[in-house]
Amino acid sequence: MIGRLRKRFIRIAMLSMGLVMLLLTIVVNVANYISVNADLDSLLDMLSFERGGWMEQMPPTDEPFHGTHGERDDDMGWFEKRGDKRFNSETPFSTRYFVLYYDADGTLTASDLSHIASVSEDDTDDFLAAAYKHGEGSAYYSGYKYLVSCLPDGSFRAVFLDSYTEIRSVRTVFLLTLFADAACLALVYVLVVVFSKKAIDPVVRSARQQKQFITDASHELKTPLTVMTTSLKVLEMEVGQSKWIDKAAAQTQKMTELVNALVTLSRMDEEEPPLTVTEFDFSGAVQETAESFRDSAENEGHALELSIADGLRYQGDETAVRQLVSILMDNAIKYTLPGGAIRLSADREHGAVVIRQTNPCEPLTPEALGKLFDRFYRADESHSGTKKGFGVGLSIARGIAEAHKGSITAACPHEGEIEFTVVLR
Repeated sequence: MIGRLRKRFIRIAMLSMGLVMLLLTIVVNVANYISVNADLDSLLDMLSFERGGWMEQMPPTDEPFHGTHGERDDDMGWFEKRGDKRFNSETPFSTRYFVLYYDADGTLTASDLSHIASVSEDDTDDFLAAAYKHGEGSAYYSGYKYLVSCLPDGSFRAVFLDSYTEIRSVRTVFLLTLFADAACLALVYVLVVVFSKKAIDPVVRSARQQKQFITDASHELKTPLTVMTTSLKVLEMEVGQSKWIDKAAAQTQKMTELVNALVTLSRMDEEEPPLTVTEFDFSGAVQETAESFRDSAENEGHALELSIADGLRYQGDETAVRQLVSILMDNAIKYTLPGGAIRLSADREHGAVVIRQTNPCEPLTPEALGKLFDRFYRADESHSGTKKGFGVGLSIARGIAEAHKGSITAACPHEGEIEFTVVLR
């Protein structure tokens, strides 16, 4: 149990850290993409302003930079005048772009390739096809971001901006954040593994003390219970049969069963449950164990329907598996509705042996269904005085299943019906 608790603590810590890192990665990369995309959009907007280029607006001499309509602007450049502080007057000289003009049929009418070195007239066909297919608006193509605008005369202008550096930057940031995530998660995993033992120490001490108490108490109770059982038998031989002796003997037997159940639970909680692992005839063990309950089921008015696949073999503790089947059958006989049938099947599924036990029962709430494997819990509290048992059987069954690297679950496939599924690996 302690090992499982530590592993669960590590899983929860790593899952929490992983989710936080994933969220942080998404936020950083989305924010970076939005920022880069917004910068490119601004550049494209400026490139599309007034015939699609800055160069027509730049003075041919060293005269101060002019505004968009020819006015002089000695104090700020064209970009500052537009209020965009991300760019300056040098941006037009460092920006690589080209412009294509085409009509509504997609026929190229003009082009401006003076601001790009890597694109020639022979290369424009693919870019023109991409712009024509996309229509108005912006998109990415082959390392460029382009903006298609409709001109007053019905023709179209496509401005292609070299975005290789920006796209590469976005990808680099994405890869770096993934690498940082992996490195951080690896470091956190090491730290969690190192410190997890200390983190769960209080729980471990409490669990050990509880288990030790149950073990010690069980052993201490065995001796007086044995003496009481023997004394009652001797008393019955001397004074004859009596209902009072029978009641005392029944309660003594009940206490003995409870002590044995607690000892079993304590053993199942150990790091390495005491199992005798051998390969055995799983089909035969389940069939024989279930058949031993047929008379009890019929006496209670329940039909027993078995569907056990032939030839199933399993490597595990045969005694423990038989005990698990006995718990399921005993539980079914106690809580099956009058006249209801008890069904038990066993088969191999996906490399594991699977036992399913189904019976009609009183409707269970989801809360009650989730507590069925809790110790000393009985869903049918109204029958607590008439139903035999202590509410520890299903807890033992779960311990046996988990000791075999398996699981046991309960579900209500239909209202008024319960199904237990045991998967043994």
